[in-house]
This record gives sequence, C-alpha cells and structure tokens, in this order.
Amino acid sequence: MNINLPNFNMKNLVREAGSTISRVVQLTEEKLGTTERTEYDLHFQNLAERADVTKSWTEKIVRDTESVLIPNPQNRVEDYIFEKIEKSRPKRLSNLEHLALDMIEAGGDFGQDLPYGQALIKVGQAEQKLGQCEHDFIATSGICFTQPLRKFLDGEMKTITKERGILETKRLDLDACKNRVKKARSMLGQQSKDGISPEAALEQSVTCEWHKRNSIGSRK
Repeated sequence: MNINLPNFNMKNLVREAGSTISRVVQLTEEKLGTTERTEYDLHFQNLAERADVTKSWTEKIVRDTESVLIPNPQNRVEDYIFEKIEKSRPKRLSNLEHLALDMIEAGGDFGQDLPYGQALIKVGQAEQKLGQCEHDFIATSGICFTQPLRKFLDGEMKTITKERGILETKRLDLDACKNRVKKARSMLGQQSKDGISPEAALEQSVTCEWHKRNSIGSRK
C-alpha cells in the first residue's frame, strides 16, 4: 500500500526549531538581565511608542462608541458576525419605536375622538420620527466614524504590528549570534570539547552575525 506523505525538508525543520530555541533562550536571558541586547534607535522607539498609544486609544474609542450606539452587547456581537459574513444586519426596533407603537395602539383603543387617545397617537408618531432619526444617526456614525477606524486597525495597524514582530525576531537572532561570537572569542586557544575548534566556531558565529545584520537592514 502506497501512502503519500507530504514532502518535509528535515534540514529546514531542524534549522527553524534551533532558531526558535535560540530566540527563547536569548529573550529569557534578556528578561533576567544576564545578557546584552541591541537597542533600537531613538527615532524608531518613538515611532513604536506612538503606534502602541494609537492602537490602544483607537480600540478603546471604537469600543466605547459602539457601546453608546448599540448598548445591548448581544446585538453588537450579532452585528459583528453579520458584518463578517457580509450580510445585512437584522432590522431591530429601538426603544423609542417600541414606545411609539404602544402609544399609537393605545390611542386607537382609547379612541381617536377622545383627547387622551389623540394625544397618545400624536406623541407616538413623534416618537416614531425620533426612532428613525436614531437609526439614521447610528448608521451614519458607523459609516463615517467606527468603520474607518476598524479598517485602520485591521489594515495599517496589523501591518505595523506584523512588521515589528518580524523585526524583533531578527533582532533576537542577531543578538543570539553576537553572544555566540563573544563566547567563541573567549574560547580561542582552548581545547575543543565538542569536535569543533574555537576558531571554526568563531568563523561560523561571525558569518551568522553578518547575515543577521544584513537581514535587519533589508527590513528598513
């Protein structure tokens, strides 16, 4: 029986696993303060801080605005799902419209020829207009305010976050290589324990550092 297995490149798999472990070790040592790390330049740090502040406040403003426009959290979740599957949102009656319908119906039962019935119908019709104004306001606020902000968060901000993650990964790789270079230099003249001479280890580490520096430069 022939079983078709996907073609795995074991060398790449082992290399990626080794790089991941190296990054974890580097990050852990940085958190513990037992190793040096390459700091980003001041201009980039300022841009990164601005991006974080912009993302945080934009997300908060969108949440708060949607809470004001649609107080019911269940309705907000339902609208979000319909938006994702690209279907029109269900038509819901607002509290004003529910009140308007009850007033108009009650006015009809009391009788349109009685002052009380006439008043209920008149106020109910006014409430209907207010309810329609509320619908228009919610729709306009979504189109002109919250949707553009969400588009920014899902587009440009996601790209910024992704690029920063890639840059941080390359920075960890670079610092891990720099630490290997430092360790290899400290071992020059010593006897090899793992079959690789300190000179060869130093050459490999320097080559690794050179490639990582070029890789970081290509992201800018």
